[in-house]
Amino acid sequence: MNRAQYRGRLAPSPTGYLHLGHARTFWAAQERARMHGGELILRNEDLDATRFKMEFAGAMIEDLRWFGFEWSEGPDVGGKFAPYNQSERMDFYRAALEKLRAGNFIYPCTCSRKDIQAATRAPHANDDDEPIYPGTCRPKSDEWRVTSDTNPAVTSPVARPLSRPANWRFRVPDGETISFADGNCGAQKFVAGKDFGDFVVWRGDDVPAYQLACVVDDAAMQVTEVVRGSDLLVSAARQILLYRALNLLVPDFYHCELMRDDKGMRLAKRHDSLSLRQLREHGESPENLRRGWVTKD
Repeated sequence: MNRAQYRGRLAPSPTGYLHLGHARTFWAAQERARMHGGELILRNEDLDATRFKMEFAGAMIEDLRWFGFEWSEGPDVGGKFAPYNQSERMDFYRAALEKLRAGNFIYPCTCSRKDIQAATRAPHANDDDEPIYPGTCRPKSDEWRVTSDTNPAVTSPVARPLSRPANWRFRVPDGETISFADGNCGAQKFVAGKDFGDFVVWRGDDVPAYQLACVVDDAAMQVTEVVRGSDLLVSAARQILLYRALNLLVPDFYHCELMRDDKGMRLAKRHDSLSLRQLREHGESPENLRRGWVTKD
């Protein structure tokens, strides 16, 4: 990748209307791209078919345009790294999954989220909602390899039957410190196996998890800096391990402070009163809403 050309991205999910917190983080991404004379792309992260709705996908683009966002590549304008809808990029994710499987970086896990929460301690940080996996299904040898009949996404020799559809987890190097310099939050260090555990890269319903899809797409689209919320700081450590396993160049990271409501809770899509759509309907202007927003260079 030629890092002389800055490439940033907006990566919303159509699971509800975008709110002011999204807008502030995305504005930082756009400002960073402008500061560096670079490109900004829009990617529609529409993999979770159980949560997204087509009406939200259209509203997402409409609301972003209203707020003042501009991108040179995306699902509505195309570009050299199309498609920009994740639901159309499954071949990329399957190829990455096979590479991880071939390198023995992943293993099947039949634990439910309820099983994990019952067996493990709480997540290391309030903003990271993934419990640290207790290692229930973690293999002690290569004997875990399964056939394509177990999971059509992966082919492999030898077999042991699984009791139910398996998630595929990335086996983290316990005790290793994953370090990176964040453009906004400074030096970051997370210890694998302590601050985060083995994490899901492919779900039992045959859909790639966020960590894998994000890494594959950011690499394929030649993103040089990932700008997003600070709740994903730990995810950066997970993703650095994936970049390394897939032999991909790690981008820079810039994690923004989260916008919170008057009770100190971070904004979510349930905050309808602060959705861009509601704010626009109530006569607010984008210029007024973003007054005072400052992005660090």
